[in-house]
Amino acid sequence: MEKYDVKFKKKLGQNFLKDKNIVRRIVDTSGVNNSSLVVEVGPGGGIMTKELSAKAKNVLAYEIDSELESELALKLDGLSNVDILFQDFLEADIVSDVSNYTYEKLFFVSNVPYYITTPIILKLIKSNLHFDNIVMMVQKEVGERFSTKPGSREYGSITVLLNYFFDIKKEFFVSKKEFVPVPKVDSVVVSFKEKKKKLKVLNFDFFERIIRDSFQYKRKNIKNNLKQYDLNVINNVLKKYGYDLNVRAEMLNVDVFVDICNELWK
Repeated sequence: MEKYDVKFKKKLGQNFLKDKNIVRRIVDTSGVNNSSLVVEVGPGGGIMTKELSAKAKNVLAYEIDSELESELALKLDGLSNVDILFQDFLEADIVSDVSNYTYEKLFFVSNVPYYITTPIILKLIKSNLHFDNIVMMVQKEVGERFSTKPGSREYGSITVLLNYFFDIKKEFFVSKKEFVPVPKVDSVVVSFKEKKKKLKVLNFDFFERIIRDSFQYKRKNIKNNLKQYDLNVINNVLKKYGYDLNVRAEMLNVDVFVDICNELWK
C-alpha cells in the first residue's frame, strides 16, 4: 500500500489511491504504450504518474496544489519522461502544452478531483485534441450518468453531450476504502473512446444549448422546455422517430437532438 506524507485538502478533492494493483489495472485499461503522450490531472502523490511513466513515452501532469511539489519530487525522482505543471488545468493552454511533445498516440488517464469532473471532460472536448482513449476515475453516480441509456432516471444533458463524442464504458468498480483519506462515495473507472463516425452538427454551441434547454426541467416535456424555439420544426423532427412534443428529453437519443439542432439552425 502506498503511503503519503502530505496534508490532504478537502477543498481540492484530494483523495489518493493507495493500492498499486488498482493503479496498474487503470493503466492497463487505458492501452498506453511507449509511443504515447499521457495527460494526467491531479497526480497527487504520484502513484498513477509513476505507473504511467513506466508505460508511456511522456507524461504531462497538472497539479493545482504547489505544496505537493516536494512529495512528487520524492516519489518521481529520476523519471526523466515526466513533467509536472503546477497550475489549474482548467486555466491551462493544453493545446500549446501538448504541442511541445512528439508522440504517436495521445491519452488522458487520471483520478480526477471529483468536483471538476465534468468541466475537465468539456475542456478536453473543446480542445479539439484527438485522444486515443480517455480513462478517468469518477464518482460512481457520475459514472452511471455518463454511461446510461435513454429512458433511465440518470439520463441527462451531460449524457447526451458526451455520447455524441464518445463510446462510453464503465470499466470497473473501486471501493471508497481504496483511498486515503476515505471519501464518502464509491468510484468507478470509465473509458471514453472517440467515435470514428458521428452525425455532423451545424453549430456546436447551438447544439449544446438545445440539449441543456431540453433538460432544464426534468419533469416537463419537450413542448414546455423548448417553447422558445420553433415547435413546428421540432415536432416534424420528432415525428420521424415516432415521438411528439409531449415526449420528455430523457427518452431521446443523441441522433434526435442532432436532427433537431440542425433543422432549427437551417
